[in-house]
Amino acid sequence: MFIEILIAVFLGIFAGIITGLTPGIHVNLVSVLLYTLSGFLLGFANPLSLAVFIIAMSVTHTFLDSIPSIFLGAPDPDMALSVLPGHRLLLEGKGFEAVKLTVIGSLLALVATVGLIPILLPLVPLIYSTVQPFMGYILLFVVVYMILIEKKLVKIVYSVILFILTGVLGLITINWPNLQQPLFPLLSGLFGTSTLLLSIGQTSKLPKQSCSETIKIKKSITFKAISAAVFSGSLTGIFPGLGAAQASIIGMNLVGDIKDYGFMILIGGINTVNFTFSLATLYALEKARNGAVVVVSQLLSVGRIELVVLLCAGLIAGGVATYLALGISKVAATLITKINYKVLVISIISLITLLTLVLSGIVGLMILIVSTAAGMIAPLVGVKRSHAMGCLMLPVILFFML
Repeated sequence: MFIEILIAVFLGIFAGIITGLTPGIHVNLVSVLLYTLSGFLLGFANPLSLAVFIIAMSVTHTFLDSIPSIFLGAPDPDMALSVLPGHRLLLEGKGFEAVKLTVIGSLLALVATVGLIPILLPLVPLIYSTVQPFMGYILLFVVVYMILIEKKLVKIVYSVILFILTGVLGLITINWPNLQQPLFPLLSGLFGTSTLLLSIGQTSKLPKQSCSETIKIKKSITFKAISAAVFSGSLTGIFPGLGAAQASIIGMNLVGDIKDYGFMILIGGINTVNFTFSLATLYALEKARNGAVVVVSQLLSVGRIELVVLLCAGLIAGGVATYLALGISKVAATLITKINYKVLVISIISLITLLTLVLSGIVGLMILIVSTAAGMIAPLVGVKRSHAMGCLMLPVILFFML
């Protein structure tokens, strides 16, 4: 049994490498595919081993998905906001450092979350029942606060317009009938292709990338980023409709200005906490908050022993994924400077366009074009691009309030 579970962990890590590095392939997709084959696979493995595979794959994915987001500008839905400071650091020759910071955030937040879960388990039902009726108003307050800190009236007006515009676009996209993978073209346009198109006129080639072993960042900033990541990431595990992107906005407003380095740690941490804490929710509330955990809940009933095994599998996967992410990003940092930047950008945009057609069809391509245009508004008028997260925030606020 132990050997079978250990094999499942390392097979899951291998699958997580593929999903993490390949834009458009999400762990939910692989998990559902595994569930459809479970009738066959259960002839060779027990349900707990299949669940361990999913957990190891998902945790590994959260460590590695920052690499295509930062180096290629092709965001995973959970890493959309990381493209902005991540791409900026890449253009400064600090792409490896950007990835390393997200990995630091993922590892520290994973350890902190697993350590806190035994303490928080009894509180989860109480938190859920107390906060649930007010969640929509809390998110609305966060959005209003984000807009008002722009201070100048003209920027506040632009921010409101951008939030509503992207929010309506998000509502249309998410509710479009029979549209597969709707978030891929939506977020790729708002935060990926729009960023790339604007940068292509400013940069002819990428600077040599520094692969520094040490990163200077204040311990207080790291502590703030990890604390906010654990808090806001845990909310996504408890409340339906909330994802890592919404948690990032909550976390940003909790910690204030922590600069690019602190922000990358925050994003990396939230991404991992978002998934890990959903296991606690499955145990405490018997509710699954993402596709991969839904499949786990279908495979077996998660009791105390199963929860411990799954969390241990996550810790092992996180430890291995740390080394994998740093090693792969070093190679990526070396190779990317050998490519003409404009050719690279055009190739990435072409890849995103092709993936959109494959995953979401002609409708997805239309969404990609519209969201790319919308994604250019913020930098052109001088407001924060986080207002474009209205594409996810508005639907979630309406979900809780209506």
